[in-house]
Amino acid sequence: MAHTTEPRRELWILGVRPGNGREEILSSYLEAGGYACRLEQFENLEAGRPLGIVLDVSPFSDDGWGLLLKIKSSAATRNIPVLPVFLSEKGKVGGVFPVAGFFKLPVDEHYLLERLAVYGLTEDAETWDLQALIVSRTGEEKISRAIESIGFEVVKGYTGKEALALASIHPKYMVFCSHMLPDMSAFELLEKFKLYPYSSNTPVFVLLKEDMKEGEKLAMSREIAHLVSKKQLSCEEFLANLRRRD
Repeated sequence: MAHTTEPRRELWILGVRPGNGREEILSSYLEAGGYACRLEQFENLEAGRPLGIVLDVSPFSDDGWGLLLKIKSSAATRNIPVLPVFLSEKGKVGGVFPVAGFFKLPVDEHYLLERLAVYGLTEDAETWDLQALIVSRTGEEKISRAIESIGFEVVKGYTGKEALALASIHPKYMVFCSHMLPDMSAFELLEKFKLYPYSSNTPVFVLLKEDMKEGEKLAMSREIAHLVSKKQLSCEEFLANLRRRD
């Protein structure tokens, strides 16, 4: 009897319109790192079960933010890891944003705790005095209650600058941040956290609005454009971010 082997699971590239070749540099980087990859469409995601998604969220993307909301809105696809990247108009890799994960608001408390357990972030909460930082102009009471129920002390910041100050006073075990704050985006806060030893490895979860208007999507893409390297990231620089997610 012939043995059948399970097909090698791939990384899918989404947010790039087929036919324009913008995925070619990114694909070559992924293949150099030993990853099978291909350009795909959201409609095939549920059946395809990729290992993860590399998603273009630049102003040149094919509705990258809309795709992210769709992915995180469906129970069939919301657990697939997503790595946001910035691809230039010609497909050069300008930035990588390795957030710990995304949750769509309003957050299902049971789902939130289930995912944190999968990530291994709940095991030490009863043994040690650990703080979780929530950065949002509304305070996100549902998330606060859920996190407190498993033993974390919740600290709240309402702007990015306040979050940075709070993280400098006491190390934070994990951070939940609205995708857009009054003074910066969650991605800018992530980049600033990387600059300091006390927060460089802190997991940051981004909270997505249930309905993002076209203007908000464009504003987010422009915010990210301010953060990206003016030069193309090298293959090694890109893969270093990917490996940290594994």
